[in-house]
Amino acid sequence: MQKVVTFLWFNDQAKEAVDLYVSLFENAKITNTSYLTESVAKAAGKKVGDLSTIDFELNGQNFTALNGGPMFTFNEAISIAVNCKTQEEIDKLWDALSKGGEEISCGWLKDKYGVTWQIMPESLDIMMRDPDIAKADRVGAAMLSMGKLNINELEKAYKGE
Repeated sequence: MQKVVTFLWFNDQAKEAVDLYVSLFENAKITNTSYLTESVAKAAGKKVGDLSTIDFELNGQNFTALNGGPMFTFNEAISIAVNCKTQEEIDKLWDALSKGGEEISCGWLKDKYGVTWQIMPESLDIMMRDPDIAKADRVGAAMLSMGKLNINELEKAYKGE
């Protein structure tokens, strides 16, 4: 059992969300599913046997999706960051996760369940931390003008082109 696990509280869409997330990552799987017992179902105002939690992994990172009810919702204060090797990977994740959700800016989006994601190239962190402040600033300015991030455009800004 992993010591630190991210819990995601859904109203009643945990299964649908997890199925989507697991389908998008090559190294992903559902590791456990639990259902409401009599005492928990009664306390939650739900039926015995209703889905409670789904444990899953995305590239080695453990998550638990909980069908907790409508009391709590997601916001942008917490996000899942995905470092992508290629533009194709960025495009695939962006298109799938933003469908029915909301495109924000700077590589951020909110999926249709309300979970906020940062879909970004692996190289972005390196470029933004470059000791040459002018390079980093050009990359930052380019990033601020984008919704979905474009690796070629970020690299052009980095090189001063």
